[in-house]
Amino acid sequence: MAPRDKFGCHDEKFKEDPSLERHFRGHRDTVTSVDFSPVMTQLASGSMDSCLMVWNFKPKMRAYRFVGHKDAVMCVSFSPSGHLVASASRDKTVRLWIPSVKGESTVFKAHTATVRSVDFSNDGQTMCTASDDKTVKLWTVHRQKFICSLTQHSNWVRCAKFSPDSRLVVSCGDDKLIKLWDRQSRECVHTFHEIGGCVNHVDFHPSGTCIASANSDGCVKVWDVRINKILQHHAAHAGSVTKLSFHSSGNFLLTSSEDGTLKIFDLLEGRIFYTLHGHQGPVTAAAFSRNGEFFSSGGSDEQVLVWKTNFDQLSPKDVLSAQRPREHPDTALSGPTVDDIPPRRQKGRAPASPINLDARKAVKSMQDQAPPVTDVGPAFFTSSQVRIDSSSTRRPMEDDLEMTSDRENRGDLDLDGIDPGPRTQPLEAKSVPFQLAQFMDQIAGQLDILTQTVSLLEQRLTMTEDKLRECLDSQQQIRLQIQPTK
Repeated sequence: MAPRDKFGCHDEKFKEDPSLERHFRGHRDTVTSVDFSPVMTQLASGSMDSCLMVWNFKPKMRAYRFVGHKDAVMCVSFSPSGHLVASASRDKTVRLWIPSVKGESTVFKAHTATVRSVDFSNDGQTMCTASDDKTVKLWTVHRQKFICSLTQHSNWVRCAKFSPDSRLVVSCGDDKLIKLWDRQSRECVHTFHEIGGCVNHVDFHPSGTCIASANSDGCVKVWDVRINKILQHHAAHAGSVTKLSFHSSGNFLLTSSEDGTLKIFDLLEGRIFYTLHGHQGPVTAAAFSRNGEFFSSGGSDEQVLVWKTNFDQLSPKDVLSAQRPREHPDTALSGPTVDDIPPRRQKGRAPASPINLDARKAVKSMQDQAPPVTDVGPAFFTSSQVRIDSSSTRRPMEDDLEMTSDRENRGDLDLDGIDPGPRTQPLEAKSVPFQLAQFMDQIAGQLDILTQTVSLLEQRLTMTEDKLRECLDSQQQIRLQIQPTK
C-alpha cells in the first residue's frame, strides 16, 4: 500500500497540478474564512452559522464546532504559535479560543458594529481588527488592552493585516481605499485609491514590499508599497473577488470569487496559472498554509476543501528559510529589489493559457468521508468544570474602556507553556442569575454608547486637524503670492 501523507491521503507519486486532498463538511451556512495552524495539524474555519470549526488532519479524528458567538463569524486567524485562534463576528465581539476539546474562550467587545477581520502580529503579542464602524483597532493579546484606533476610512473596513515584520498595517474597505499605516506613529503613510469596485480583502507579500487587493469588480491588483505604484492588474474573475492569499515563496497568489472559481496567479510571469472548480456556488474563503504545501477553500455550499499545491518546486523548508530573514529586515544581508514582483516574461511572448481543473466530481465522491463533529464551547460546561485562578495578576477590567464587563463567573484559560494569551472567560455559564445578566447587559449598552461617543470625537478631531492644515497651507500660498519679487 502506498504511504500516507500528513493528511492521511495516499501519496503514490508527485503531481504537477493541484489536487484535492480532503473534504470537510459540518457548517450549516456559508463558510466565510479559513486558516491553517502554523504546525499543520489543524484547520480553522468560520461561518455565517455563528460557529468556529477546527478540523484535525489526522485520519478519523473528530472535528470540533466551537459555540459562543451570537451571530455570524466573519474571520478566523491562528496565532503564530498555533495555540490560540481568534474569531471576529457580526455580534461586534472578538473571541480568543484554545483549539482543544475543552472549548475555552475569552470574549471582549471590540467594536460598535460588525467585526470583519482579525489578524495577529508576527510575535503574537498584538492583534488588529477591522469593523463596519469604519475603524481599525490595535489590541494587546496578553492583557487584552486597547491600544489605538485608526480612523481615516469613511465606510466599512473589510480587512486589516499586519506586514511580515509587523511595522505596518494595511486596511481596505467599501470607501474604495487601501490605507497603509505606520504602527509606531499610528499615522496613515499612504492611500491607494481604487477607481473600480470596493476592496474586499488585502494582504502583504511575504517580502513585505508589496500588497495585493481583491476587488468587488472582479479585479486583482498588486501594489508596490515602496514606490506606491501598481505592478500588476488582473481582470481575472467574472464575479466579486472575496479572498486572496500569497504563497510563502512569494511567487504565486491564490484568489476566490463569487463566480464559483479559485484562481492561482504566477506573479513572476504575470498571468493566471490555474482555474479551479470545486464548490457548488460562490467561493467565499481561501488561504495557503504557512509553508505553501497546501491551500484551503470554503464556499456558500457549506463545504471546506483542502488542496495540495504540487506546482511549487521549492521544498517547504527552503521556502521558510528564505522568508525568515524577510521578517526581520534589520538582520537581512540584502533587501528586496523592485523586480521582486513585476512580470518577468519576455516582451512579445504570449502568456500561456490557464490550466482548468474541475474537482467537483471528486468532491461528491468524498462527501461520505467527512469526519464526525462534536459541539464544544463555554456554554457546554458548568462553572465547576472551568479552572478558576484567583491568583491572576491581570490589571482590573475597568482599565480597559472598550471591553465588556464579563466579571462574574469568569474562569481563566490554561496558557501554561504557550504564548501569552487572554485571561478571562465569557459570561456564558449556566449558573449566572437572570437579574445579574440583565444588569451586565445594561452596563454593556452604556459602554457601547461611550465607545460610539469616543469614536465620533476622534473623527471630529481628525476633521479639525485636516481643516487646520488646509488653512495653514492656504495662508502659506497667499504669503508667497503677495511677497514682492526682487
